[in-house]
Amino acid sequence: MTVDVEDYFQVSAFEPYIPKETWDRIPCRIETNVERILQLFADKRIKATFFTLGWMAQRYPQMVKRVVEEGHELASHGWEHIRVVNQTPSQFHDDVTKTKALLEDISGQPIRGYRAASYSIGTENLWAHQVLAETGHEYSSSIVPIRHDLYGIPDAPRFAFRTAEGALLEVPITTVRLGGRNLSCGGGGWFRLFPYMFSRWAMERVNQLDAEPMVFYFHPWEIDPEQPRQPGLNAKTRFRHYLNLTRMYPRLVNLLNDFNWDRMDRIFLDKIDKRPTSEPQVQR
Repeated sequence: MTVDVEDYFQVSAFEPYIPKETWDRIPCRIETNVERILQLFADKRIKATFFTLGWMAQRYPQMVKRVVEEGHELASHGWEHIRVVNQTPSQFHDDVTKTKALLEDISGQPIRGYRAASYSIGTENLWAHQVLAETGHEYSSSIVPIRHDLYGIPDAPRFAFRTAEGALLEVPITTVRLGGRNLSCGGGGWFRLFPYMFSRWAMERVNQLDAEPMVFYFHPWEIDPEQPRQPGLNAKTRFRHYLNLTRMYPRLVNLLNDFNWDRMDRIFLDKIDKRPTSEPQVQR
């Protein structure tokens, strides 16, 4: 179970509408939503991994400390949600190093995991895996093996594999294989789009047929239907962001009831030696 700790105004789809230099002037709703998530996890006795932006941790260190005090894993989501495709290797190195150092300083815990903004490690920037290994990260969860207009490597392994010459474990977001193609069933907008019964069926299929654990993700803003509506959005962006926000929390409750969940590090890192090295192919 994973949470991408970012607020509604920081999503990649809003980049053309909300400049980063205005973020500090926008009402932030992250603390209230994370508190609600922590209470839900406590009620269900579930531990999760919180992939957290450095920008958020710098401004809300007590929130970050509360996550760790509750027994959850703290991991990196980069500094300010810049997609890796928009960074050079040097810029990416500085970004993940800065974020890791801050999160470790606040939490007093080693930061072992990383998730790229909008799953933006693809075939053209697989060098990012090597940078993550060199900067002390032990795993990444930054690839979705589907075809999508914003992200994805359709031919990537569907389940955890070692990369960066074996130094890093990449744990893709979970997909189900249907009709000769991969379909995302790992959370976010897909979880809000599909009926819950389909999502549950897909996850059970992965557990039973593939004999693999699920990786599920969601964002705090997805349980916040009262968030401010942004003007001027195009139809696709408006649909993707606001679809079924009122249904997200009750579906999440069902999900926590129907499956067993734990932190990423506990489920995957103790199995690292059993995973093959299987690099996706780089486009030339």
